[in-house]
Amino acid sequence: MHSSTPLLVTSSPEHPSYAQDMQLAQTICEKWGFVLKALHEVPSEGFYLSVNAQVLALADASEPKTRPVEVDFASPASLYRKQHGGGRKEPIVKAIGLKGHEHWHVLDATPGLGRDAFVLVSQGCHVTMVERSPVVAALLEDGIRRLALRFEALAQRMSLQHGNSAEVMQYWKHGDVNAIYLDPMFPHKKKSALVKKEMRLFQQLLGHDPDADALLAPALALATHRVVVKRPNSAPVLADQAPSMAIESKKHRFDVYLSQKR
Repeated sequence: MHSSTPLLVTSSPEHPSYAQDMQLAQTICEKWGFVLKALHEVPSEGFYLSVNAQVLALADASEPKTRPVEVDFASPASLYRKQHGGGRKEPIVKAIGLKGHEHWHVLDATPGLGRDAFVLVSQGCHVTMVERSPVVAALLEDGIRRLALRFEALAQRMSLQHGNSAEVMQYWKHGDVNAIYLDPMFPHKKKSALVKKEMRLFQQLLGHDPDADALLAPALALATHRVVVKRPNSAPVLADQAPSMAIESKKHRFDVYLSQKR
């Protein structure tokens, strides 16, 4: 999806939020270069963005019965995890090495829907998400905006930069990033119907990351303490470079590369 991505306001003119939805849609289109369309111009196939009740979401026109995907950092699942330890026991928290370093600055170079980023933010980190897709970046930005309405302190620890992560990391100020998290898209061998809805949609939208190996070198050069790479258990290590250690979960492992700069 490019900047010509259609965006529709799907709330009805009689809905209390319609005027605000139109205003939000226009603001998003102006920033990201999307094209505002009338409701009757819903495409018959392909992806489109929608604004309804002040929420930006991504829909697949070929699956009209499937609920559009949104970034919701304040979802019941996220808040439950935050209220019950904030994910402290989750493998990503252990891999990043937050024990005693909760105020680290972590750069998430492949944020997706931002769920892992939110786990780290819940632990006290400041997380900068770097996203090259304007569609995904717009969804993440909308998620941060809505999070700020309910949990301003959490939202202030999340920031977003639109750009190619490999290039952004090369020009980032050294000494500013403690850890870097990489979770590149990996092609699933299973049938698409078995893959989680959001992941399947992202794979169709973005494809897998053929240039994922190019992320490791600039990440290792930038991070002051460690780089963490999330991989399916069956996947090879990134860029054929063995990690310092690995933390395994049921379906994934977290390859940890300790910095030599410490």
